[in-house]
Amino acid sequence: MSSKNEIRHQVWNRLTEKKRGRFPFPLVGRIPNFKGAEKAASFVQSMDIYQTADVVKVNPDSPQLPLRAAILKDGKTLLIPTPRLKDGFVMIKPEYVPDGEERKAASIKHMNTYGKVVPLTDIPDIDLIVVGSVAIHRDGRRLGKGEGYADREYAILRETGNKAVPVITTIHSEQLVENDIPRDSYDLAVDWIVTEEGIIETRTPYEKPQGIEWDHVTEEEMDKMPILNELKNFSGGTDLK
Repeated sequence: MSSKNEIRHQVWNRLTEKKRGRFPFPLVGRIPNFKGAEKAASFVQSMDIYQTADVVKVNPDSPQLPLRAAILKDGKTLLIPTPRLKDGFVMIKPEYVPDGEERKAASIKHMNTYGKVVPLTDIPDIDLIVVGSVAIHRDGRRLGKGEGYADREYAILRETGNKAVPVITTIHSEQLVENDIPRDSYDLAVDWIVTEEGIIETRTPYEKPQGIEWDHVTEEEMDKMPILNELKNFSGGTDLK
C-alpha cells in the first residue's frame, strides 16, 4: 500500500506533467488549482443539494474560487475557513456584496473586507460543505495536502451542533486515483466528486467525524488555532469532550 504522501506526490506530478494544473505554481504542497475548475463549479450548481442549500461552507483554496463566487451570485450565504483556521470562519452574506464583485469578495485576499469573522456561537446552520482535495478514490476516501484542516473543520462544526451534511469535492479528473488510500478515524470522506467532466456519487461506506478527537490535537495546534480553545469552552450545541 502506498503512503498518503506518496499518493499525493503521484497526483501532483501527474497534474504537472500533463499540464492540467494552473496558477498558483508549483502544485506541490497545496490543493492544486486545475484547468476546468469553472466547469466543475457549474456542475455543482446543477445539483439539487446545492440548489436547496442556503448556507454553504467552502475551503479558501484557488480551485474553489469559481464556486465561492457562484454561491454569492446565487444569493446564498458563504462560509470560508480562514487559512490554517487561525481566525476561525468568515461569513459572507450575498447582501454584503455589490453586484459584480462576487469573485473579489470570495477571494482569500478580500474575503475579510466583504465578510466578517464569526464566533462559533454565531455560525449559521450549514447545509452543504465543499472541500478541496489532492487525491480522491471513487469510494469517497480523500487526501488533502496533509495538514488535516478539512477534517478538523467538519469536526468543529459537528461539535457545535451542526447537522451532518453532504460533502462535495471539486477536482480535476486526473486527481481520481485507484490507490488503496490509507484512512485514519478522523479523516473526512466525501459524498460527491465533481470534476470538469461530471458528477460522481461515491456512496461512501466511511463515517464522517462526529467531533474533534482531542487526543490527536497537540498543544502547538491549540496555540496556533484559537478556535480550538473557543470550542473547548463552547457551551452550546453538543456535549464536548
